[in-house]
Amino acid sequence: MAANINEDTQVDDASKKVRLPKELTFQDMYNNQDAFDDDDEDDSDWEPVQKHIEILKWFCTNCTMVNLDDVFLCDICGEHKESGILRHGFYASPFSPEVELIQVESEATGSEKEIWSEASASNCSTAVGFDERMLLHSEVEIKSHPHPERPDRLRAIAASLSAAGIFPGKCCPIPAREITLEELQMVHSSEHIEVVELTRQMFSSYFTPDTYANEHSAHAARLAAGLCADLASSIFSGRVRNGFALVRPPGHHAGVTQAMGFCLHNNAAVAALAAQAAGAKKVLIVDWDVHHGNGTQEIFDQNKSVLYISLHRHEGGKFYPGTGSAFEVGTKGAEGYCVNIPWSRGGVGDNDYIFAFQHVVLPIASKFAPDFTIISAGFDAARGDPLGCCDVTPAGYTQMTHMLSTLSGGKLLVVLEGGFVVYSLLFGTVQIII
Repeated sequence: MAANINEDTQVDDASKKVRLPKELTFQDMYNNQDAFDDDDEDDSDWEPVQKHIEILKWFCTNCTMVNLDDVFLCDICGEHKESGILRHGFYASPFSPEVELIQVESEATGSEKEIWSEASASNCSTAVGFDERMLLHSEVEIKSHPHPERPDRLRAIAASLSAAGIFPGKCCPIPAREITLEELQMVHSSEHIEVVELTRQMFSSYFTPDTYANEHSAHAARLAAGLCADLASSIFSGRVRNGFALVRPPGHHAGVTQAMGFCLHNNAAVAALAAQAAGAKKVLIVDWDVHHGNGTQEIFDQNKSVLYISLHRHEGGKFYPGTGSAFEVGTKGAEGYCVNIPWSRGGVGDNDYIFAFQHVVLPIASKFAPDFTIISAGFDAARGDPLGCCDVTPAGYTQMTHMLSTLSGGKLLVVLEGGFVVYSLLFGTVQIII
């Protein structure tokens, strides 16, 4: 090897530098370390970068996607980098920075607010469950990308409802309380409840790689479940006509023994049993979240008094969480009380959902004749949601809600599940409420 180097190299008398062959092995470099001394300014035709160049970027408030700092509108959804959506809700222009939005909202006091207020006037008996303490549930660990299930989801909805005078205003508030241990034990195992409670003592923890908790998460989860239980009782007893639970963390992936899929306690299941405790004999749960509600299905898999119907992406079990095939229909005498409508691909939209409602959901639900109806309302099948990749519009969600409101004498509770693009989420929820 040394002989080959001597043959292939030339000595420059002026610089005493060894010019090495184009292809070097690590042994070549080790044997000729002097050849790499940098005491000759003209020895190389490149200058090494001395300083680390930091690439500046920002995350979209609406969809959380990353963008380069010199871009002002999100490449994915078009939202402005200084969006005011968290303060002004749907009055915020997605194409303008927040400094321009105060004027936008003040101008909305005319015809736009009148439209929303008039639409809300008939909903004075609609109750809304919301508590700011649920915003304290957040991911502590700083990662390369914001978690999709984040407090901003509820902040934007609350800003929209407030700006339109819907809530506070036209809708009735439900006082928040933590769900009791006894109520939770009707849904979850004692071990599961204890594990969630342990997070009160931890600054940061994870149930699964994508299901986080902090020291406030257990409290937020119990508040969410408590709001859903009290809304169900109030609606069935006739104190209010219907209700919307603006809660987090979501719940339909939480099963008897495990937290997963961003979910800690199963809010819809808690609400169903609360309605039955108030006197409902049969409860219908329709889950239109783009992901199958595996937790809700597990909890009521052997229960003939609760009919669970889910519309979701499945794709042969390749779409999260992999459950929810058409062949999962209930077990041990409750066959037929679980109905899964699995989509074989993404991109499904209003027409697909309305067709399924007309030909599957409503005929089965009408025959079941529920006393109380719950919607597990995930909005991640909405147009523009990067997780769901489907095409349901706010008008589509409104039409499905109207169809379900014809059941149970109008006794209807909508429970927020997923939905991670803020604009799609807030327009879907607000249109349903009004």
